[in-house]
Amino acid sequence: MSDTKEAIYIGSETDNSENKIYFPLKWGNRHGLIAGATGTGKTVTLQNLAEGFSRAGVPVFMADVKGDLSGLCETSEMQDFLVKRAETIGLSPYNGEKFPVTFWDVYGEQGHPVRTTISEIGPILLARMLELNDTQEGVLNIAFRIADDEGMLLLDLKDLRALLINLGERATEISKTYGNVSTASIGTIQRSLLRLEDQGADKFFGEPALDLRDFFRTDFDGRGAVNILAADKLMNSPRLYATFLLWLLSELFEELPEQGDSDKPRLVFFFDEAHLLFNDAPKPLLEKVEQVVRLIRSKGVGVFFITQNPQDIPESVLGQLGNRVQHALRAFTPQQQKFIKVAATTYRENPKFKVEEVISNLGVGEALVSTLEGKGNPSMVERTLVRPPCAKLGPAAPAAKQAAMAGDGVGVKYDTTQDRESAYEILQKKMKEAEAQEAKAEEEKPKKRSSNRQSIGEAAAKSAVRAIASSLARRLVTFATSRRGQQFFLSSARSILGNARKSTRYASAENTKSKKTA
Repeated sequence: MSDTKEAIYIGSETDNSENKIYFPLKWGNRHGLIAGATGTGKTVTLQNLAEGFSRAGVPVFMADVKGDLSGLCETSEMQDFLVKRAETIGLSPYNGEKFPVTFWDVYGEQGHPVRTTISEIGPILLARMLELNDTQEGVLNIAFRIADDEGMLLLDLKDLRALLINLGERATEISKTYGNVSTASIGTIQRSLLRLEDQGADKFFGEPALDLRDFFRTDFDGRGAVNILAADKLMNSPRLYATFLLWLLSELFEELPEQGDSDKPRLVFFFDEAHLLFNDAPKPLLEKVEQVVRLIRSKGVGVFFITQNPQDIPESVLGQLGNRVQHALRAFTPQQQKFIKVAATTYRENPKFKVEEVISNLGVGEALVSTLEGKGNPSMVERTLVRPPCAKLGPAAPAAKQAAMAGDGVGVKYDTTQDRESAYEILQKKMKEAEAQEAKAEEEKPKKRSSNRQSIGEAAAKSAVRAIASSLARRLVTFATSRRGQQFFLSSARSILGNARKSTRYASAENTKSKKTA
């Protein structure tokens, strides 16, 4: 038996294949939990629910942490164990089916790039990504406020980095209006930005930014798009991963109109490895998550958390998850046994078995299923053998992924990066204009006129020359008036006159000789 117009077929009761277990589409926006130890079948359950929602025309979004959800774009290979499972639960006919998949990737490697702008993600989530304290977060808030007041777009990391440099240069001026801006806090934010950039966040921030309406597409057969985010690499940056998914939820909450009660949800969001969202999260952020989860259902969005243990989810959030699929939990320590007892108390009891005993004895592919029914009350928990999926289990072939990406119609919109004028370009332009004005002012300054006034060095040199000359003159006069000097000058005069006479006689003799020869 397959899905109906009102419900998704999950599987059949383990001991009675005639008792079919369904998930009512009406309660798809009341959120849910898929929990269980590694290898117990959570991924198969997740894939079955995604297939069911897609058939009903409900788009889904899921993070592919292990890289094994991409097979949804291919038909099942109908392995023997899947066919046997279908026979066991009475699923007939069991046919393979592929679904309209759109692949996304923050890094743009395994899917279309997913981007948002610095302005859209806002200072609160960005501060968490950067692991800032309260003081540093305050400085970041001031940076965002100045960008708004001065009409500067913050699109990518270079915009924010340029703004922080400008903030540091104007720290004294800004502190008078917006509050204290310390260079130490700015330096910390800049270093955190470098670490974030090393994790690949420079590819996440920019344009074209993601248009959430592209998640809500359907194909020609009316099936909802299955949006798969490649998260295997993103998982190495858990803060970026968790903050990105929380941002998606926040954006959905802010942009979607109220829907009220409906026959089916508008979108279903699967949050794998949910514990990453809550680990070391500050209280304000937990309150934000709780608020979004509580209110977003009125927008027709369902959120399913997938994790190993229900204890990974804060009690304030766990209490809002009305639909639950619990795979096996293993109890090897007293603490784990305590967790199982607590988990068992969250289900409406079934007189056929004791939940506490069954949880740790469930086989692979088995789960305890409890959904909402009637007026939103929890149904009696059922021990269920989950149906086999119709799409391929495991990763898709590279050719199949390429074909899906080529035909999804969104590549033209997102595959090419844009870089329009924003804070970086505006601040660069202002800096160049300021430099040009300074250069012009320097050129227009009146030149210094040359002065006849001597410098101290010149005056000292000339004074020394005059002193030396005066001293020599005095000595020469003294020598010339002395007897010895007179004899010197007389002797010199005689010598000069004698040489002159000799020269005259020699010249006359030479002339006489020349005449005789002639």
